[in-house]
Amino acid sequence: MQAEEPVTILTVAREAGVSKTTASDALRGSGRVSESTRETVARVAERLGYVPNGSARHLRKASTGTIGLHVPEVLTRSSYYMSFVFGVVEQAARHDYDVTLITSGQRRTRPPRVDGLVLGDPLGGDPVVESLMGTGLPTVSCERFPGARQADGVVWSDHAPMLARLLDHLRESGAARPGLIVAGDESDWAASVHRGYLDWCGSHGVAPLVRRVSFDATGDEVRAAARALLDAKDVSRGGPMDALVCAPAGAATEVAPLLREAGADVLLASCVDSAGTRLADPPITAIDLRPREAGASCAELLFELLSGAAPAGTERLHPIELALRASTRAR
Repeated sequence: MQAEEPVTILTVAREAGVSKTTASDALRGSGRVSESTRETVARVAERLGYVPNGSARHLRKASTGTIGLHVPEVLTRSSYYMSFVFGVVEQAARHDYDVTLITSGQRRTRPPRVDGLVLGDPLGGDPVVESLMGTGLPTVSCERFPGARQADGVVWSDHAPMLARLLDHLRESGAARPGLIVAGDESDWAASVHRGYLDWCGSHGVAPLVRRVSFDATGDEVRAAARALLDAKDVSRGGPMDALVCAPAGAATEVAPLLREAGADVLLASCVDSAGTRLADPPITAIDLRPREAGASCAELLFELLSGAAPAGTERLHPIELALRASTRAR
């Protein structure tokens, strides 16, 4: 190691053969770390001459012991966002921090008393998000913010290629004309899903069948969109819809009874996995966004920004998975 290379918590973790979180917990005397690991990390830190940087010391001295978590108010009832919240809270607890929940329904005249912020899928045009991002507090967003500002750290997933995998699976299962119900493009996630669908249709010579619903769409709105796709009179442009992908959380389970009642021979899939998709009859193929892990990853990146272990502008790719189930079984 060159003499001018700064010794950071990353250096200590690498030399001790542990993760950054374990090294941080060991030196702070927190977390579930064995005594032997604490001693090893402490010896390595002493040997390397590690000391927290000045800004990190200042942050700890002035710490509120709390981070803020913002999720769009219209989405707090979603099981996806509840899992995301639990992931943030659990990771914060590992750092002996509390979490204050901030929703878009709360209008503030002053910045929240927190050390930093996690923004869950921030919506473009949300005045509360704009206000929070203007506070100067260290901020991490789950997916990019579709606005002029960007967070100090971003945890994002590659949704378009995963949607292409899902659409390829539907094609292999016998579907020639998949349709899509998607929320508006206020969020980076929804916009990515929409672009991915249009790109796939273009590359396969398929005429798109899309209906947009509001981001907080009710069951009635989702079912109306599904009926419109089923009734589409453009057979000459590629035939009727024979598969349906529902992007909004919970939309597929709302649509499934409608498809059965209509006697429609339509494969059904969801862009958001949940207990509802897993327990449906038949179980619904879905993309598992792993929200609990995403929340934990966002919180951990925020703590790394606060400690100086990660620089502003850091982005982390959060892996997602495709769960194939009976709703898209080959004909």
